[in-house]
Amino acid sequence: MKYRLAIVLPIYLVLFSCSYIGAYLLRFDFDLPDKMLALFWASLPLVIATKFLSCYISGEWRRTFRYVSFLDLIYLVSGSALAMGLIYLSNFFTTFTGGAIPRAVILIDFGLSVIAVGALRMSIRFYKEFFCSLLQKGNQKRTLIYGANLDSLAIMKAMESISSDFHVIGFVCDKIPRHERLIAGKPIFRTDKGWKTLAAVNDVQHLLIPSTIAGKEVRELYRNCSCTDIKTHIIPSVAELMGGRFRLAIRDVTISDLLRREPAQLDFDAIRGDISGRTILVTGAAGSIGSELCRQIIQLNPSKLILLDQSETGLFYIQQELIQGNWESDAEYIIADVVNEDAIRKVMVDHEPQLIFHAAAYKHVPLMEDHPQEAIRNNILGTKNLADLASKYNVESFVLISTDKAVRPTSVMGSTKLISEIYLQAKSTISKTRFVTVRFGNVLNSAGSVVPTFRKQIEQGGPVRVTHPDMERFFMTIPEAVKLVLQAETIGATGDILILDMGEQIKIVDLAKDMITLSGMNYPEDIDIEFTGIRPGEKLYEELLYDSEKNASKVHDKLFCASRQDIITMEMITENFQILEACVNGEKEKVRKTLADIVKQYVELELSATEKMNSAA
Repeated sequence: MKYRLAIVLPIYLVLFSCSYIGAYLLRFDFDLPDKMLALFWASLPLVIATKFLSCYISGEWRRTFRYVSFLDLIYLVSGSALAMGLIYLSNFFTTFTGGAIPRAVILIDFGLSVIAVGALRMSIRFYKEFFCSLLQKGNQKRTLIYGANLDSLAIMKAMESISSDFHVIGFVCDKIPRHERLIAGKPIFRTDKGWKTLAAVNDVQHLLIPSTIAGKEVRELYRNCSCTDIKTHIIPSVAELMGGRFRLAIRDVTISDLLRREPAQLDFDAIRGDISGRTILVTGAAGSIGSELCRQIIQLNPSKLILLDQSETGLFYIQQELIQGNWESDAEYIIADVVNEDAIRKVMVDHEPQLIFHAAAYKHVPLMEDHPQEAIRNNILGTKNLADLASKYNVESFVLISTDKAVRPTSVMGSTKLISEIYLQAKSTISKTRFVTVRFGNVLNSAGSVVPTFRKQIEQGGPVRVTHPDMERFFMTIPEAVKLVLQAETIGATGDILILDMGEQIKIVDLAKDMITLSGMNYPEDIDIEFTGIRPGEKLYEELLYDSEKNASKVHDKLFCASRQDIITMEMITENFQILEACVNGEKEKVRKTLADIVKQYVELELSATEKMNSAA
């Protein structure tokens, strides 16, 4: 600070002296009498001292010159007005050679001081933002920002504040009115004549897309720009930068960007109210959904977060991640299997969880077709064990993570999740614990899912293997799915099945083509797609609702609530569980057939209930 003042004070001394003598010259039409010249020299020390005092009081020298703003101008005017008032008052207490300082001189000096200091500040900002950037333009990439709103403007301002390889020449937007052509002096371009024309006429090299833009719009932009020489990039929004999880960095478009949807409007107060200060247990904490649940829950300040998983390596990785984020003191790590009744009982007794998120499950459809015994043991009996103990030890809420494959299941995995849903609904009728099921489709980039599989195949030079050209799936990013799970926990009543609005289904072959393009290659010239045929247990498309749930009420922007607890009795579910427990160690085919027969009963009961509803309507 002292080195800065050593430079600034002499400059202000010169400016204030010049503005003061300038005031005299303007007042007397540049014909200054000797008496007034003597008054100028006599009063100059006092005037300078008064102005320096007002600068100190108003913080003039503490404010940066590089980022001068309208607020700085207000402080400058206020400080100069204070100096003007003090100089005027000095006429009543001080006698100068030549008399009192003329009031017109004091007023003119006020205006000249504001202009002089304001010009100094603006000239420094002009030099930094325009002159220096002008020198760098030859090495920078001509860039457009997508959108014409406050978020886009904030991104441009943030980029201007750092040394960047990108030179923003303007904004691009399809919906801006024709009479609105400029934002902060930068032009707004329209795409009426096509992206090729826009790129050619304005020599555009790059397009920056805020990360808040929905995936459908990003896909359209990406495909339009792919036909030109414009390279597309994603840049964090201001909200994400303020949230602290992102820094101002431009990155390439990813498949998550292409499939991202409009962000859901969440009731964060309700979510925080259910999590903050409470003991939370997450099973499957090392998995894709479980680990993200832990990341988001621990930021809501629970009194304790218990991370339970049977994978030692997976639990180690999430532990290291939380340690690096300074969350370690709030977490407990337990290696255990949800099927192990003694281990889970010990967790209940030792830690007394108030809320359980049950994400532990075997999820890979083809593998579970080959291992139905393990699917039943982990997904069904593990859920029953955890739910029974949660009820016995008075856990307040229990949330089951389910899947769209539980709707009219054709696979072992989907069948086990359906039975788990039904058991929780039956249990909810006889327990004080609130049992809620959350059902959703595929999540992007989960371990072993289609996206990392395709990515590995592309890295190996192809081909990318797709089961069927008409195969469709719902997709959602992991963070969005988890946010909605947390929201569902605050909304659901006991026995409810909450279904996430997954949007439109995406063709897997289109996903493969997009990933090939994102990797910098072309289909089919560089990498081909090979169709391998539908695998055992797979459907061409997925469903999120049974027919009886089609009129499910919308309880949130992206959540539907369904309930089928009156279809299946507790006696039936108890009898079927006894059958499953008896056959779980048997032959694969027999186990698979037993599971299929039980699920067939449930689906037929659901169809009968639907027919009754339709006839009543």
